[in-house]
Amino acid sequence: MASHSSSPVPHPSSGGSEGIFQKDRDPSSRHYRPVHSLPDVCPKEPTGEAARGLCEGPSVVADQHRWTVYNSKVNLPAALNDPRLAKRESDFFTKSWGLDFAETEVMPSFYLPNITKEHFGPYLQETAQREKIHERCKNICPNKDELDAVSTAHIFCSGFQNEYLPNVWLKQIFMKPDFALDDPTTFNAVLPWSHFNSAGRKSSRDMASSRLLQEKLSHYLDVVEVSIARQISLRSEAFFHAMSSQHELQDRLTETARAVAVLRGRTAAIERIMCEGPLRALRQALTRSNCARLHNKLKLMAAVHQSQPTVQLLLSTSEFVGALELIATTKEVLQQELQGIHSFRHLGSQLCEMEKLIDKMMVEDFSMYSRSDLSRSLEDDGQVMEKDRLESLVFGLLRQRKLDFLDIYSDEMILAAKSIVTQSVVDSVSQIEEIDTDIVTKLADQMRLMTFPQWFELLKSVFENFILFLKRIKATLSVVRNVVLEALDSNQKSRLLERAAAAAGGLAEAPGTPLNQGEAELAYLTHEGLFISDALNDAQLNLGAGGGQEQSSTVGPRQALSRLDGCGSDSASGTTESSSSREHTVSGVAVACCIKQADIEDMMPSDLELGRVANNIQELLYTASDVSHDRCVKVLMARAKDGSLERLSSAEFVFLSQAVEGFVRDTEELCCRRSVSLRGALQSQANRFVHRFHEERKTKLSLLLDNERWKQAEVPAEFQDLVNSIADGRITLPERKPQGTEERKPSDYLHIDGQKYAVVGTVLLLIRIFLEYCQCVNDIPSISTDMLTRLSDLLKHFNSRSCQLVLGAGALQVVGLKTITTKNLALASRCLQLVVHYIPVIRAHFETKLTPKQYSVLRHFDHITKDYNDHIAEISAKLVSIMDSMFEKVLSKYEVKAPMPSACFRNVCKQMAKMHEALYELLPEEQAQMLFLRINASLKMHLKRQLARLGVHHDGGPQHGLVTVDVAFYTENVQSLRTLEKLDLNMAEIWEQKR
Repeated sequence: MASHSSSPVPHPSSGGSEGIFQKDRDPSSRHYRPVHSLPDVCPKEPTGEAARGLCEGPSVVADQHRWTVYNSKVNLPAALNDPRLAKRESDFFTKSWGLDFAETEVMPSFYLPNITKEHFGPYLQETAQREKIHERCKNICPNKDELDAVSTAHIFCSGFQNEYLPNVWLKQIFMKPDFALDDPTTFNAVLPWSHFNSAGRKSSRDMASSRLLQEKLSHYLDVVEVSIARQISLRSEAFFHAMSSQHELQDRLTETARAVAVLRGRTAAIERIMCEGPLRALRQALTRSNCARLHNKLKLMAAVHQSQPTVQLLLSTSEFVGALELIATTKEVLQQELQGIHSFRHLGSQLCEMEKLIDKMMVEDFSMYSRSDLSRSLEDDGQVMEKDRLESLVFGLLRQRKLDFLDIYSDEMILAAKSIVTQSVVDSVSQIEEIDTDIVTKLADQMRLMTFPQWFELLKSVFENFILFLKRIKATLSVVRNVVLEALDSNQKSRLLERAAAAAGGLAEAPGTPLNQGEAELAYLTHEGLFISDALNDAQLNLGAGGGQEQSSTVGPRQALSRLDGCGSDSASGTTESSSSREHTVSGVAVACCIKQADIEDMMPSDLELGRVANNIQELLYTASDVSHDRCVKVLMARAKDGSLERLSSAEFVFLSQAVEGFVRDTEELCCRRSVSLRGALQSQANRFVHRFHEERKTKLSLLLDNERWKQAEVPAEFQDLVNSIADGRITLPERKPQGTEERKPSDYLHIDGQKYAVVGTVLLLIRIFLEYCQCVNDIPSISTDMLTRLSDLLKHFNSRSCQLVLGAGALQVVGLKTITTKNLALASRCLQLVVHYIPVIRAHFETKLTPKQYSVLRHFDHITKDYNDHIAEISAKLVSIMDSMFEKVLSKYEVKAPMPSACFRNVCKQMAKMHEALYELLPEEQAQMLFLRINASLKMHLKRQLARLGVHHDGGPQHGLVTVDVAFYTENVQSLRTLEKLDLNMAEIWEQKR
């Protein structure tokens, strides 16, 4: 035993009661620094000072029992409820972590699901059957411990007569793990006094039972001692064998302790030589990486700190897009890279307020731009004012989804249109001395005081100004539209790039692809998938050790702000700043803001919204055209209020119509919009003009007819030229020839298409009048239907009035004619024929001015032609009736007796010669022949009737011979008349055929 006591076995600690052995601690282990990662290289074993310096590193073996923070037994509630403090600090959290710490609600973790009772439903269903079976078995079969307790109590209470009772009783009662005499059940089982003391009375029998119990207990003690001695005697050999093997165990423990000491020494050497150096190198690499990260973080913080001055600088140069992009990038950096930085806790809200301020500034600036652009002089060039500023404003408004900015432009456009009219009137009135603006203050009254040429010049000036106005608006809206289309195209390109990136997404995860920063750090910290040396190399490349390369091709918001800080933070933060440095800063901001193009596009409106804006731009151009027309309508209606436009001459109204149509045509070419307000106003005035125009000419024609004596008039050369131009297809009034030209002699007839027309003066003027109607239709196509109706009414009026004057003999009272002669009738017929000749020409001319839907109004000409032909037929019938009445009167006195030819036929031939003389120069040859054939037929009818009355028959008798002589005289005289030589009189019809 003594030989083993001197063996170098580690001694137990003085304070331990269980003899726990503890190793001696290395003094070098007191210097401890946390290890962040493991080494990835195996350097050579250092010597000298380097070897001694390795001892300063932490030792896994030596420091395994060292106290750490994890052994702390004091928690946060204990610190807060420290009774030694006189007063609890109420601002324990808020004084260091901010005023919002206590009110901040902790968001539930997204990684922990919300567990409800339904999640345990499947498990409860699976175990319900087993639980029922278990409960059933538990009720049928009682617990084993309960059965043992019941059996033991029964054996003890039976009088302790069984020899096996001591062992069973000891096992079941005294050796139970929960043996406790304070338990009444256990106490009564060990000392059943209830058998010896009943009802609280002590008898001699009870005293005897007590002594018997003590003897029994003494007996049980003896039995136990004997049993123990017996067991020791039976196992003495094994006990002494164990004592003897204890010395051998001590020797082996000594050897084991020696081996452990050697192993510890070698482990310490390995730690010193192969672990501490690489760990120090790795720790330094991590320290350097952390410092680089800290430096980058500080640079990023400096750049973020300079974001507000830079935004102010950009706003001073109206770079709203750059300022908004810088704010968005800064907010993203605050949410991702600088989240939780105490000094930036209010910067996010400040940037939001600044963004709202920029929104208001952009809206105000766009309103000012619109006002200045639309109100500047129209004489300036047609270039867009400050195109770059406009593009920046529009892009900024689109980026902020301020899609109602076109409403601002529309309001300013309406105000500018009003001011154009006002300024034009003021400029025109200022040049007219007759108008006193102090007395006449209203613009409408001033315009009504102008003469038509003055007002017409004002209207043309307004038209010209509005054309320039619309050109300016169109140019501005084209720039806005181009910006919208560029944004739409950018959205489409972004989607294509996203699809391409998604299609090539699998290539980025292929084997051999370099790891990013987080993956490299995770690799060398967890030793998964890579060797330590490979992990460190990748980490150094990704962390930018040595400052050589960028981390990846995609530049994040932190790098963007870092570049911004490098480009212009110095100039932006200085107290004085030159213009060159300011430009450098703004350019740096523009470069930095363009880096996050994908994120910026995400903030842009959708394609549908951009398409709506583009449509609104076109609608705004339409609105500009409508507004311009409405303002011109105001000028037109102000002039027409007193009916001055209705009193215009045809030429003046034509000039007005041409000016309006030209303006409407120009606006349609500019805006691709058919505005109807100005055309409608002109149509309304045209209807009034047409009514007055028609009434004047109808009145003029009525006066001419009332003064017409129905005598053949000479035809001036200008009227012959007029009908010649109509024959050539020119349905217009000829231009007035200058004075002093050679005057040609008038002719007796109007020559048209090889025919001679003897006419009265009224018909010549009628030709000129309906040409005036056609000329108005040429100049004002919109009044074609109305003018056609009026012209048809005029032609009907001429027909009906001439019929009243000639056939109805109204000229006898109106003009004072003594009688209506055959010459008057022939002239009227010939004038009607002339009008009928020109009705198809007029119809064809109007047909070219009408749309197919309006062709139905041409039926008026068919009715007019029928009325004229009926009138011509009535005149012919009137001429025949004149001769018929003469024949009836003369032939009723005819007697067949000598001398021959008879006086009756001499009178008939004389009247026929007079009729021929009156009609020969007026009617064409064919009409004259047809008329005399009808007259001849009337003569034969009356002669035949008289011969029948006289009883003269075709019998060759003397009376027949006398009648034959008279008929031959009549035939010879009629055929001797000009153009009637070949007239077949067929006088045989005067004789009745014999039955």
